[in-house]
Amino acid sequence: MPSARQQPMAVVGAGSWGTALAIQLARAGLPARLWGRDIGQMQAMQRARCNERYLPEAAFPEALEAVADLRAVLDGVRDVLVVVPSPAFRATLELVGRHLHRDARVAWATKGFEISSGLLPYQVAREVLGTRPSAVVSGPTFAKEVGAGLPTAMTVASRDAAFATALARRLSGPNFRAYTQSDIVGVEVGGAVKNVIAIGSGIADGMGFGANTRVALITRGLAEMMRLGVKLGAARETFMGLAGLGDLVLTCTDDQSRNRRLGLALGRGRTLQEAQSGIQQVVEGVLASRAVCAVAERLSVDMPICREVYRVMHEGKPVRDAVQELMGREMRSETE
Repeated sequence: MPSARQQPMAVVGAGSWGTALAIQLARAGLPARLWGRDIGQMQAMQRARCNERYLPEAAFPEALEAVADLRAVLDGVRDVLVVVPSPAFRATLELVGRHLHRDARVAWATKGFEISSGLLPYQVAREVLGTRPSAVVSGPTFAKEVGAGLPTAMTVASRDAAFATALARRLSGPNFRAYTQSDIVGVEVGGAVKNVIAIGSGIADGMGFGANTRVALITRGLAEMMRLGVKLGAARETFMGLAGLGDLVLTCTDDQSRNRRLGLALGRGRTLQEAQSGIQQVVEGVLASRAVCAVAERLSVDMPICREVYRVMHEGKPVRDAVQELMGREMRSETE
């Protein structure tokens, strides 16, 4: 295999976020390869030197190659970054696993519990790929801004400190700072729950409620995130960092967030189908709400905001009834 400095890194998943991360990896001049399932799209991206469908304004650096053949993408590669929506995560890992080098290390930027099992991504990866070094990349980021090279910070979490450090260094550049930590559970719980809370924040804004309501939802949503994470073995302090509070605030407050935009549409009286069709990309919080509520119920964790968001989307509960349910809850200590 090539030296560590010259080894290419493979990014599997050519949506907006996968493309942005591949661009960031290649900005330092180190080779990066990007793969997606659509052969025609990958060929078009290589010709145009950009992802015209998802990130048209972000030109590919010279060191980035769009490749249609997965085996070729993974050939001679030690480090692989998987960037696909959570419903496709297991199947993508199974596909990638057929071609991995025996010493390969796998990271992912996928967020959300697996719907059918309630497993976090790191647990799915362990089932599919075994005990090879692994990491999750997460934090408050929008693909368009990363593609444009705007200042960004995020987290690389792994129980393998050497891999976390190597990946953080590979991602980091003049306008991109990656921090490392070991609490992979906390980082992944934060990434799963924040999408559901962001839909709730969007609903409130779509109904015309003010900044007071939005901040209350973010703050109490953070409490729900912490309760679930600690129950699953995460450290509380993780949720005060980039992958917890940082990602939650970003997703709840900026209209680049698909989850927030879906909530806005629901709050303005659109159906779930109408809201999703208007966005035309995967909105992770829709299915995440089902999985988060199922895990919370199994563990007896109280998550009223997530529960009401789920009921609005999947049980047809009127948004005003959901708000009244939340506001009419029994008084309790803020620290419970």
